[in-house]
Amino acid sequence: PATGLPIESQTVSQMVDRVLDLPEGTRLYLLAPVVRGRKGEYRKELAEYLRKGFQRVKLDGAFYELAEAPNLDKKFPHDIDVVVDRLVVRPDIGQRLAESFETALKLAEGLAVIEYADAPAAAPAEEKKKTAKIHDRSGPERILFSEKFACPVSGFTIPEIEPRLFSFNNPYGACPACGGLGVEQHVDEDLVIPDKEMTLRKGAIAPWAKSSSPYYTQTLTALGKFYKFTLDTKWKDLPKKTRDAILHGSGDDEIKFSYEDGVRSYDTRKPFEGVITNIERRYRETESEWAREELAKYFSDVPCAGCNGHRLKPEALCVKVGDKHIGEISELSVKRAGEWFESVPEVLNAQQNEIASRVLKEIRERLTFLIDVGLNYLTLSRSSGTLSGGESQRIRLASQIGSGLTGVLYVLDEPSIGLHQRDNARLLETLKRLRDLGNTVIVVEHDEDAIRLADYVLDIGPGAGMHGGHIVAQGTPAEIMRNPNSLTGKYLTGELSVEVPERRPPNHRRTIKVVNARGNNLKNVSAEIPLGLFTCVTGVSGGGKSTLLIDTLYRAIARKLNGASEGAAPHDRIEGLEHIDKIIDIDQSPIGRTPRSNPATYTGAFTPIREWFAGLPEAKARGYEPGRFSFNVKGGRCEACQGDGVIKIEMHFLPDVYVTCDVCKGKRYNRETLEVLFKGKSIADVLDMTVEEAAEFFKAVPRVRDTFETLRRVGLDYIHVGQQATTLSGGEAQRVKLAKELSKRATGRTLYILDEPTTGLHFHDVKKLLEVLHELVAQGNTVVVIEHNLEVIKTADWVIDLGPEGGDGGGEIVAWGPPEDIVKSPRSYTGKFLEPVLKKANAPRKKTSGGASEAAE
Repeated sequence: PATGLPIESQTVSQMVDRVLDLPEGTRLYLLAPVVRGRKGEYRKELAEYLRKGFQRVKLDGAFYELAEAPNLDKKFPHDIDVVVDRLVVRPDIGQRLAESFETALKLAEGLAVIEYADAPAAAPAEEKKKTAKIHDRSGPERILFSEKFACPVSGFTIPEIEPRLFSFNNPYGACPACGGLGVEQHVDEDLVIPDKEMTLRKGAIAPWAKSSSPYYTQTLTALGKFYKFTLDTKWKDLPKKTRDAILHGSGDDEIKFSYEDGVRSYDTRKPFEGVITNIERRYRETESEWAREELAKYFSDVPCAGCNGHRLKPEALCVKVGDKHIGEISELSVKRAGEWFESVPEVLNAQQNEIASRVLKEIRERLTFLIDVGLNYLTLSRSSGTLSGGESQRIRLASQIGSGLTGVLYVLDEPSIGLHQRDNARLLETLKRLRDLGNTVIVVEHDEDAIRLADYVLDIGPGAGMHGGHIVAQGTPAEIMRNPNSLTGKYLTGELSVEVPERRPPNHRRTIKVVNARGNNLKNVSAEIPLGLFTCVTGVSGGGKSTLLIDTLYRAIARKLNGASEGAAPHDRIEGLEHIDKIIDIDQSPIGRTPRSNPATYTGAFTPIREWFAGLPEAKARGYEPGRFSFNVKGGRCEACQGDGVIKIEMHFLPDVYVTCDVCKGKRYNRETLEVLFKGKSIADVLDMTVEEAAEFFKAVPRVRDTFETLRRVGLDYIHVGQQATTLSGGEAQRVKLAKELSKRATGRTLYILDEPTTGLHFHDVKKLLEVLHELVAQGNTVVVIEHNLEVIKTADWVIDLGPEGGDGGGEIVAWGPPEDIVKSPRSYTGKFLEPVLKKANAPRKKTSGGASEAAE
């Protein structure tokens, strides 16, 4: 790391062979470099070398007889080489050379130097490649030999290189500064000052804005007097020196502070600590977990300065193959890494290639498997926590292909999640290859191409929940399509379909614009999203869709409108924020983390249900309030299980076991509460109803009925009213959130963002979902979805297609406009696959208005 010189470890035999490869007749000195760049007189050491029988020494570049060596000035650093042997290269000097090398290595602690006595003859090209050469000012050429991994100039040494040195999960290889994480936590100035347009008085300093204490205002007033600013100055208008003093402290400048808390007043003179310095100190010193969590909101991850984010210690990053160390290789995408490993044999010599050939073959095969399952855009260093479920599954699939096993039963749950149609075809070929190896592959899938390619199909239904659970049809895809009972078959034949709108609405002039987004692989992308329309962001996997929409647009607007702490990916600005008042990301995360959360509590239906039960004659006679019918508070709940309906038994080294409560038999309430009935049903019976049953049961109670009707409209008529949130799938949780949004009073100024909402949905469910999304748009809102499903894309009012490839080959807007214009773009893979879908729909069209454009080549 200090000199950039190669460090090699060699045996004595390798050293001898290397010298014998030099042209015959070459005159050489064999030196032991005993001192390098150290101050001293070294009288005792030189006398000791003479006593041991050595005759000559090289001092600071000049040769001397040891007995006549000059006195050295102890004030200056010196280089000392003991001459171990002088020889001429001949085939018969091998034994003598080996003994001399052993002497030199022992004397110089593992180092030896061969120096040409004359100007060197032309050495073979191979020799030049594999030796480290150091030129003195005087010019004789030197070849370094080391039996240890050591640098002769800086003295830097590393122990023997082992695989664990290259693992950031092993303390032996992990960067000591960040512990192998690659990032360090520091207070983020953008989180401390989220809105630079805000004045100090109105709360520009976020950690101080929430406090009602006069202390912070009085502190800023004192700073204002010293640095000549007022509290009504916008943060961005303060001089840089003033901003730095407020954030990082006043240094040696002592400032007079005057404080008054209503009881007493006092003055003090001291340097100002600084907002960021104060947060860092309090975070280190506090013992309060709550205070630590509050302060953690202002920290963000930055690449570790010690390893530049590569996670490994400097010694590991010094080992290079060709021109790259392992950290640089890890930053490559799967596709680029495959190309790089193909080129590695060109930079290795014959011996190195013989050693590396099997390893390289294994690496290339594994990278090919990842490419085959559509993951060519992922970087090798990508954190597993940032992978989608579909990506994780396909990585496991690639590892199985690599194992080459036969006679195995593979079960895959929707492997096509998150895949563009182009990549999906490659995935299906991979599944066929697994089958052809002699395995059985069972796939739970809604993708039309996968169903048509299957050898055998099981269609389960006919409905969902209590309406399903039957095998409706089974056989080849052709037999499924002929079966009149199969809903799947009807969509495959085209008897049922997702309709394409007869005309696209005009592109409104109002837009939200992201300017110069450059996070991850985005290449200074500027994108306009029309307001009041249903927009699809499309493109091949890894094209930059999530980076543009979630990491940049959503986070930037959420920070501006909602005060969110998570920072956006790099971009210049967002234009058009005045047209919206709210942004909501309706994702597939759970609606609650505990069994106490359920669709009724999340959508708000449970409150009017409890109020209705509290208004019944029996409840009034007993003096029951709405709280009596809550399983979250004491009073009406079963205290044996505290309203959970189950008792958790801790199994220590095994997963916890839940058993039904013996007292309430799983009903959550005590006996007295369950005696209050409406139409013969208790509050526990209502929670056990399906949404469909509850909507009918409460048809005379509009507040309750309307919420359940909304849940029915999004296709959730089969789930139970009190079903635990933890048992809902991602798609179900997303639709519960949609239902909640639909039941709100529309403002027409909300921007909804959904990331692949059709994940896990059947054709019929997709149709229902689209009806809901278009209803949100009809209310004047804007809906933007990231989507690969062509059935969704064809119904969009506007499409933004990113690509053209994934990873480094993507990050550009390839085409934009209505779907009909996307298919005209020769660069758009989405257009290529969308064209036959639009033709198949064959709906009557009217001329679109909105001036779609294609990105310039």
